[in-house]
Amino acid sequence: MTDAYIPYGGYWSTPFAKWQGTLSHLNSVELAAHVAKDELQRREIDAAGFDMAILGITVPQYKSFYGAPWMTGMMGADRVTGPTIAQACATSARCLQNASQEIDGDTAESALVITTDRTSNGPNVYYPNPLAPGGTGTSENWVLDNFGHDPYAHVAMVGTAENVARKWEISSEEQHDVVAQRFEQYCDATADDNAFQKRYMRLPFEVPDQKFRRTVATMTGDEGVFETTRDGLNTLKPVVPGGTVTFGSQTHPADGNTAMIVTTREKAREMSSNPGIEIRLAGFGQARTDKAFMPHAPVPASQRALANAGISLDDVTAVKTHNPFAVNDIVFCRETGFDITRMNNYGCSLIWGHPQGPTGLRAICELIEELVIRGGGYGLFNGCAAGDSSVAAVIEIRDAA
Repeated sequence: MTDAYIPYGGYWSTPFAKWQGTLSHLNSVELAAHVAKDELQRREIDAAGFDMAILGITVPQYKSFYGAPWMTGMMGADRVTGPTIAQACATSARCLQNASQEIDGDTAESALVITTDRTSNGPNVYYPNPLAPGGTGTSENWVLDNFGHDPYAHVAMVGTAENVARKWEISSEEQHDVVAQRFEQYCDATADDNAFQKRYMRLPFEVPDQKFRRTVATMTGDEGVFETTRDGLNTLKPVVPGGTVTFGSQTHPADGNTAMIVTTREKAREMSSNPGIEIRLAGFGQARTDKAFMPHAPVPASQRALANAGISLDDVTAVKTHNPFAVNDIVFCRETGFDITRMNNYGCSLIWGHPQGPTGLRAICELIEELVIRGGGYGLFNGCAAGDSSVAAVIEIRDAA
């Protein structure tokens, strides 16, 4: 269990943009710094007042070798440093765990966690090999090649979903039932002019040019979300011949960033937009499941996070998942007995997209707001990640004493 807290309102997210969409021209680290500087100013929080910063990123950008210190320098906090963390789709939860450990260990009082990725226009990397004929090396497209092949399990990401679907006998129809419900839940978040999303997301979002001098576009919400109906889903064929997963029952690559402040209980009250609401990071858990069964990994990770927090799933009020495939939610509920209709209220990455690093942190922003609406309680976040792994997190919302 931890003693790290999140100030209510001390988090934000850009809308997510589709692959090669409205954010595809921007360096994701520069955009994250630009957004964070503005959001902190709006909250009257001094960026230079943080003890540390954590940058979560999984797709390299130009000059991202300099990581968190470069990011904070662009924000005007050139004495604030910290690590750069990458753990595929578990990056957000891992960043929060790292920040929590810093607070618990009294090595920091306030940490700014910023997660960002641009899957669009990912780098093409060349690796020299002086021992090969003529010194010829190998190359990879950082995003596409790694989506398509796990070097240990020797399958594509979608192959892991098919393995889970086969073992648990999950049909395309059952997956589409989940997708249709998840889309309806997302529509709840966009109702009334995106009222729920505006609790943590600034809309409309002004998109800058590459030099951050002028606005070149405006986003009124997520980009790349398609109108989803059960009849429409029924027309889709499996991605893999003979399989069950369709383009409708998996997420889409995206661009965007999300940030969150992690601090002590006292400082959280000072920074909070409502000091009467207390948000505690209650526990974390990680796990790795069977080879090439990635969507199952959140099950043992969640069980460990709940044990770490000293509670059971029966004590949890709300569950949010990073679900790149509909089978993620199905196998979680099959294994735990949790009601699949009770999870992922107000949206999830299956619908609003997957920029990798910030995906989980946006889900946690939504989990916080759902719990506040429901009067508090425990919330569980889980998500799978490359390498058949997962990191889960438990948060607690309660009235401040």
